[in-house]
Amino acid sequence: MLAFAIHKPHVNLNKKLVFLSSFHYYMGSKFLLKPTTSTIPTPLPLLPSSNKQQYRAFKRLSPVFCSSKPTSKFNRSLLTQTNGLAFSPLAAPVYGLDPEVKKSKLEILRFKLAEVGIELDHFAPGQYNALTCPMCKGGGSREKSFSLFISADGGNASWNCFRAKCGWNGGTKPFAGSKSTYGTSLKLSKVKEIREITEQSLELEPLCDELVCYFKERLISAETLARNQVMQKGYGDRGQVAIAFTYRRNGVLVSCKYRDINKRFWQEKDTKKVFYGLDDIKGADEIIIVEGEMDKLAMEEAGFRNCVSVPDGAPPSVSQKELPPNQEDTKYQYLWNCKEYLDKVSRIILATDGDPPGQALAEELARRLGRERCWRVKWPKKNTDEHFKDANEVLMFSGPLALRDIIENAELYPIRGLFQFSDYFPEIDAYYNRTLGYEFGASTGWTALNEIYNVMPGELTLVTGVPNSGKSEWIDALLCNLNESVGWKFALCSMENNVRQHARKLLEKHMKKPFFDARYGESAERMSAEELEEGKQWLSDTFYLIRCEDDALPNIKWVLDLARAAVLRHGVRGLVIDPYNELDHQRPPNMTETEYVSQMLTLIKRFAQHHACHVWLVAHPRQLQNWTGQPPNLYDISGSAHFVNKCDNGIVIHRNRNPNAGPIDQVQVLVRKVRNKVAGTIGDAFLSYNRVTGEFMNVDKSTGSDNQGFKPLRR
Repeated sequence: MLAFAIHKPHVNLNKKLVFLSSFHYYMGSKFLLKPTTSTIPTPLPLLPSSNKQQYRAFKRLSPVFCSSKPTSKFNRSLLTQTNGLAFSPLAAPVYGLDPEVKKSKLEILRFKLAEVGIELDHFAPGQYNALTCPMCKGGGSREKSFSLFISADGGNASWNCFRAKCGWNGGTKPFAGSKSTYGTSLKLSKVKEIREITEQSLELEPLCDELVCYFKERLISAETLARNQVMQKGYGDRGQVAIAFTYRRNGVLVSCKYRDINKRFWQEKDTKKVFYGLDDIKGADEIIIVEGEMDKLAMEEAGFRNCVSVPDGAPPSVSQKELPPNQEDTKYQYLWNCKEYLDKVSRIILATDGDPPGQALAEELARRLGRERCWRVKWPKKNTDEHFKDANEVLMFSGPLALRDIIENAELYPIRGLFQFSDYFPEIDAYYNRTLGYEFGASTGWTALNEIYNVMPGELTLVTGVPNSGKSEWIDALLCNLNESVGWKFALCSMENNVRQHARKLLEKHMKKPFFDARYGESAERMSAEELEEGKQWLSDTFYLIRCEDDALPNIKWVLDLARAAVLRHGVRGLVIDPYNELDHQRPPNMTETEYVSQMLTLIKRFAQHHACHVWLVAHPRQLQNWTGQPPNLYDISGSAHFVNKCDNGIVIHRNRNPNAGPIDQVQVLVRKVRNKVAGTIGDAFLSYNRVTGEFMNVDKSTGSDNQGFKPLRR
């Protein structure tokens, strides 16, 4: 039997050290084994200003039982065997919530924070501490934008600077090792020492006659070369010569870029990244940015000295990531090094290369400089198949006047969501010439409605009426007419109809025969089996059903997503949502019904406009008290006045129920809102409903109407 006497962890209150006292072992055997020992470093008292960890050694023992033959390389390397008993160093202690233990952990955490530059005099565990960021120093205003959180038990710390130009964040733990996920996210980069260079130290020389002739062939004069202090440098073992483009700031050489005859580029290391030709834009209100030094020189030949070139070429594509803080924006550091030159500029012409990398560079520059003050150059065609690539190519093939004309006709850089009418002139011309199609809308198929309501692609029509007034039947008849006259297809989200009944109604209207020969069919001839098959094919080709097969109610986003798929996959031109109140209308607790309805209608209208798809939305009126049989008003719709405010067309369907007031098969179509006067106007129309086939037909005469069943209303 093996017996243990173990002392609990001992806390030294004076020195604030936590450690384990030695273990004592007793074995019930005639052999008494002397345990081995190991030395483990333990931290001394910690100070925030300390830069190094201090250690004190003490004895720590731990028993480990193992077989006489170790089972792994780990055991062989770490354990010392003595008659089957071995000892190894203990892992880092696990502390409870003892106050002194917590206090010690906070001291260790304080040291860890000091190592990354977060110096603390006082802090409150379990709370967010507002401090001045040790990285950005709070900017010019010294704001306390740095949030530090230390858990109540001292187990971890996390921080974040909320200044947009900094954004430093990270975290640590008192006992975090190299694999800890709480290791600080800050990568403290070494400050790169900037070299000071001169023409003499780089052994630069004036351009030789051969290089002057090379530039002359590219229509760049010796005067332009001299003003920009273009030089040369020998390199290699064979006496090769490279062009040296000198980068200067306030006349002082700060960097140098080389190009040899094979169009290979390289730069001096550890020099300041700035624009090429930086001094030429000092104090300028308008500047031009190009992609290469040769293009900068070409611009000068066209009369533009206020031009600079980027030093590092173009990226392969536009980055999909958010813009990094300025100090971490390595690829475009030259922008921030020249910030004082750029801040005063109100107009920036981006004349980068016309290839995809050049356009990606223009987008990256516009993201950083502000699209609102950027213009862009579109390089013209070089021949029937190619465009000019850059400024120097235009200069060589078309001359300085052509290059100047291109720059002077630079276009505003596009800003997403901001347009001019000129962007739509081709569409406006097509609208004027009526080549778009449906400029006056598609006819409903009823002459009584031709003057007051036509179906325009991309609009929202709101349809209401008291129960059993024929709203859904009228819309079904309208869809059949539109399919017959203009061949439109439709998506149907009709929650109140099951599929077989809805199919029957549509087939009866299309075939103009009853589906059954009993009851409502009266003595009319029932559609034959052959006609049924023909009708089924028509149904399949014309309508696409949006249905939720489980018990859950669909929401508007789900419906519109499926409708979008129907538009793109099947060419659907109309969507019916019947009725609105059958959708799932769960909304956030802090959102009113009015706000919800407004957002829902906005989603529907955006869908309609974007896909040129007409949407019919059926909405029931609220319960009408003491109803006398009169048609309801659009403002009687339950939910919100936004139904009326946001729809393009508002229609009330009303059926006569009083035989003394007129024929009971008469249906009144009240058009109460038309936003687009080209499509119709406010007025009433009367249709006759055929109960056998479900058709709506024009009436010859009705009280208060002309012989076409139309009764206009004055606004």
